[in-house]
Amino acid sequence: MRKDTKKVLIMLGHPDTESLAGFLADRYEAGAKAGGYEVKRVNVGDLKFDPILHKGYREIQALEPDLVSAQEMITWADHIVLVYPNWWGSMPAILKGFFDRALLPGFGFNFRDGKIIKRLAGKSARVIITMDIVPTFFFHTRAALTMKNSILRFCGIEPVRVTEIGPVKEVVDNKKDEWGLRVFKYGEAGI
Repeated sequence: MRKDTKKVLIMLGHPDTESLAGFLADRYEAGAKAGGYEVKRVNVGDLKFDPILHKGYREIQALEPDLVSAQEMITWADHIVLVYPNWWGSMPAILKGFFDRALLPGFGFNFRDGKIIKRLAGKSARVIITMDIVPTFFFHTRAALTMKNSILRFCGIEPVRVTEIGPVKEVVDNKKDEWGLRVFKYGEAGI
């Protein structure tokens, strides 16, 4: 592996690795490995941590070892890939809890003199969201803009590319394979 090889972190935000989101994370991972990238993966649903920020940011909770390890992988990565379903116009609760607990002041961002210090600048991201409806501007806005702007770009991660896949309610195998090939190609290209 070349010294300048892109480091890719794949994060599955669906608690079930056997889901369509899990399949797509697998396909991106296979593509990234075929493209010669260094690859690490986090299945957020497998991490052992309390997803509730009990005192907000008034009192920071000690991080569990799995969160410390995930932060180390985020720091390591050049490119972060998030794969998760759109549930109720947002992400699964476990993924939201992960961001609440892991992207803390001092790690993901800081405030200084009324300005935001973006501590994860220099990284890029791909967000892959599955949904039970046909992606439209309205649902794209609700499902993706929080992740893109209020979480990733807020911490300095950009560009952020968003891919929405749907409707997936009664997915047939040939459509699943088509989506898998598309995501494999993203991985192979490292985008």
